[in-house]
Amino acid sequence: MAEGRKFKYPATMTDDEIERLGVLVSEVDRPVQPPLPRPARIPQSTCMHISANNICSSTMKVKIGSSKIVRPLYDDGVAPGDAGEWVPLSVLDKVTYGEHVAIIYAFQPPNPPNAALELGLAKALAAYREWAGRIGVGPDGQRSVLLNDAGARFVEATVDAPLSVSLPFGAPSPESRRLHPRIDVVVELVQVQLTRFSCGSLVVGFAGHHQIADGQATGNFLGAWGLATRQLPVYPIPVCDRGTRFAPRDPPLVEFLHREAEYKAAPARADTDVGEDEDEFFAAAQGKVKVHRMHLSKEFVSRLKARASSGLPTSRRGYTTFQTVVAHLWRAITAARGLGAGLTTKIRISVNGRSRMRPPVPREYFGNVVLWAFPRADAGDLVSRPVGHAAELIHRAVAAVDDAYFRSFVDFASSGAVEAEGLVPTADSDETVLCPNLELDAWLGINFCDLDFGSGGPFYFMPTYYPMEGSLFLLPSVLGDGGMEAYVSLFENHLDEFKKICHKIT
Repeated sequence: MAEGRKFKYPATMTDDEIERLGVLVSEVDRPVQPPLPRPARIPQSTCMHISANNICSSTMKVKIGSSKIVRPLYDDGVAPGDAGEWVPLSVLDKVTYGEHVAIIYAFQPPNPPNAALELGLAKALAAYREWAGRIGVGPDGQRSVLLNDAGARFVEATVDAPLSVSLPFGAPSPESRRLHPRIDVVVELVQVQLTRFSCGSLVVGFAGHHQIADGQATGNFLGAWGLATRQLPVYPIPVCDRGTRFAPRDPPLVEFLHREAEYKAAPARADTDVGEDEDEFFAAAQGKVKVHRMHLSKEFVSRLKARASSGLPTSRRGYTTFQTVVAHLWRAITAARGLGAGLTTKIRISVNGRSRMRPPVPREYFGNVVLWAFPRADAGDLVSRPVGHAAELIHRAVAAVDDAYFRSFVDFASSGAVEAEGLVPTADSDETVLCPNLELDAWLGINFCDLDFGSGGPFYFMPTYYPMEGSLFLLPSVLGDGGMEAYVSLFENHLDEFKKICHKIT
């Protein structure tokens, strides 16, 4: 064994911080295999069983044991670059949601000790240093991230009950929010909560500030955290050049209507206390907006794709799984809402620009490379016509968000028009009711489930509870059957109707 191994800690760390980061090498310094792609899986033990109807009615009592700051841990004890360097956010960072996004993982036992995960987090933060900084206004007056190694929030908690009787896995619920730190009015850009259950299961709640990283970049970081915890080299190494990568062209060429897509006029709004506002919102929403988890089996999706593509000419490639499933959900939700002819409905769809821009942006890029497609239709026309019609609308809208569109956006956002006109991003989480529209986040191609602390990947993964009416998440199936899960947030009466029709193919 390697009990005599010595780690080099930064000179700025106190003795207390070093002591708290210390781990028994014998507990974590064991032979492990590199991570391999694996589907989410369900444990066969009696500790946890998941089904579509496994919804718990008991109240989960989470006891917080500690809350601390974890700072980057560099191999040589010295941070790279200048201390206190400001890195400007890119125009793609600033146009997205200015808040934390929380996700929840569940791991079956055995799991490494908290100290091992804490040490792994410190090592991962050394590579993904911007997560350990703070957002503010830099010397040039631009919104930036300060590389001061102030650290991430690390919370340890326990539940004196088995996971199977504590957490409702049917869909995110208010109980789910107890499994990650509060995400309102916080300065840390990353927050982590480890919750241990009496059965040995571990739930990891992760919250990261969206303006620092999009889904692809966050997935890369989470995979690197798992590797560092297993004492493997951090991978992938992030490409950190957000301050210079997305420069406007000279001369600029604005070809599209970005004032209507990514930006809008600032609404008049009274100042309110954000913390109290969030509490009041969730208290009011719980009785009106419900989140439903819909399972789409591989067989169901295959039949749906066949139906959607049946009207295409033989020379045309069929619609993708994504296009077909989103089209089906859009039509079903529109019908469940009772929307009729004469009313326009649209979907906000996130589009990853890494492979669309020329030259392509590396998958390892750490930051945001996302804009949105907005397919729209008359509600009556959408419901009355077959699913292939909706799939075609989605196909065309997403295809239009290409390199020319991204470059046009960069030119517009860099032109000074946003500041001069007082425009604000349309990515606005304060919109709590989206009807007649939808907002989609698809996590199907993001490597979130590569997170492996040494005992395999998670057996469950979901977004936190956020009852924004009209929000829609698509994730790989937790059943490991090649299907997917759709998390749908609707008013309760609309959701009742949606459940009746969501598995009908028309």
